[in-house]
Amino acid sequence: MSDDKNSPELPERITVLATEFTPAAMEFHRRNMSEKGYRMEGQIVQRKFQLIEGMGAPADLFDGKQMYAVTFVRKGAEK
Repeated sequence: MSDDKNSPELPERITVLATEFTPAAMEFHRRNMSEKGYRMEGQIVQRKFQLIEGMGAPADLFDGKQMYAVTFVRKGAEK
């Protein structure tokens, strides 16, 4: 594999959002994340996402629709 799992260019964490559970669950295998030096962090759960800009009130993302989120963390990265 051409990806160097110890490469500093790889992000420490990658979070993927999906509208359905199955695509989120399959992403780890589809992208060969283990070979790239990642493990799955926590559970795949639905979450509501909001964005705060400056000191304003948070605004719903995705029209308030809950999305499934899965986070991959590089092995050896601190929590």
